[in-house]
Amino acid sequence: MLLAPLPETSFTGRLRGEIRPDRPLLVVAAEAEAARFDDTFPLLITGMGKVRAAMELTLALSSARPREVVNVGTAGALKDSPNAVVEVARVIQHDLPDDVLHQLSGAYYGSPLTVRPGPGLTLATGDSFIADSRTRTLLAERADLVDMEGYAVASVAQRFGLPVRIVKYVSDQADESAATAWPDAAATASGVLADWIGRHLA
Repeated sequence: MLLAPLPETSFTGRLRGEIRPDRPLLVVAAEAEAARFDDTFPLLITGMGKVRAAMELTLALSSARPREVVNVGTAGALKDSPNAVVEVARVIQHDLPDDVLHQLSGAYYGSPLTVRPGPGLTLATGDSFIADSRTRTLLAERADLVDMEGYAVASVAQRFGLPVRIVKYVSDQADESAATAWPDAAATASGVLADWIGRHLA
């Protein structure tokens, strides 16, 4: 059976550099978030969303193992927060009704994942770009930040038995201003995250 070709505008993952056991693998969603990164470490650009992130990282790890997986990129703030680099301790899926699925099937499909021991920030991942105050308020009851890939990256890394870190630049307030704020913030994030990488992963 032949697979249908992807439409010409469909994104396909891009791996820059060679995955090696003595180097971390950087994972980002968007080209803009990695524009200022150098070639010190291998970099996987997955595209946006949970499915794309999980698929591209799984393909990359199927042939080589890094020292660790480091998901870097942008996240919206669910509680008022300055633009800064933060490391996540726990990640959840905000668009998967895991309790309902457990009642139906007896199994959990999206339990919270701990990526850094101890207290810290919770990241909510979902396949929606959050840009309205009502949704932001509801999500703030469960998490501190929101993105579209972190849970998927953590899930795949842990499934492969690899350490994983999630490091985000707070790019917007996940409210009505987010859509206009993100492009410029992503460009800023690239430089700030490149500096973080140089200071923390060498």
